[in-house]
Amino acid sequence: MPRYYTWNASSKNFQRRKQGDAVPGYPDVRSLCRMYTVHPKNDECFYLRLLLVNVRGPTSFETLRTVNGVIFPTYRAACEELNLLENDTHWDTTIAEAIISASPSQIRTLFAIIISTCFPSNPCNQWHKYKDMSEDILHQIRITSRNHDVEMNEEIHNRALLLIGDMCYLMCGSLLIRLGIPAPNREMNDAFNREFEREREYDHQELDLVVQKNVPLLNSQQK
Repeated sequence: MPRYYTWNASSKNFQRRKQGDAVPGYPDVRSLCRMYTVHPKNDECFYLRLLLVNVRGPTSFETLRTVNGVIFPTYRAACEELNLLENDTHWDTTIAEAIISASPSQIRTLFAIIISTCFPSNPCNQWHKYKDMSEDILHQIRITSRNHDVEMNEEIHNRALLLIGDMCYLMCGSLLIRLGIPAPNREMNDAFNREFEREREYDHQELDLVVQKNVPLLNSQQK
């Protein structure tokens, strides 16, 4: 119905569309095609829709990804080249201000929230700019290895990326590569293994003492 008719609120009835494309074989009938909205979380579909409403006369999906004669690998990259995405200055300022007083762990949490829920246009650039949010990991390695000469390196950055990836997956259910960040070096199910190992890390002797102390306090029905 909405394709061929509109609802007249005053007369309380449907009326034929007066605007839109003529329907072949029915010169007096007009139709209006609608394009569905897409949530930014469905990233490539969202960027495809953005290109469809801004690029005039595309003849194929490849032409949609072509800007100034250059074929871009993704719709998102084409949108960035056409300046169709918002500027990331606001998020850049947010992280820069947090660095002044927040701990590396807090900065990673903030970064995970931004890329998971705020959909910055180029999160990869922000990661490369602020990837030294891993200073606490460097400090831990120096203490564990008893070697204070260890410097920041790609392995440490990778560990930070693993932690950020875990948080993002818990927040929005997406892997980093879907959020525009390079995937860290690990198997896909490690996010679950990390939580599983954490649950297994407990003191058996302390737990036995708790059981021995509290079981006698239970009544017959509780036992």
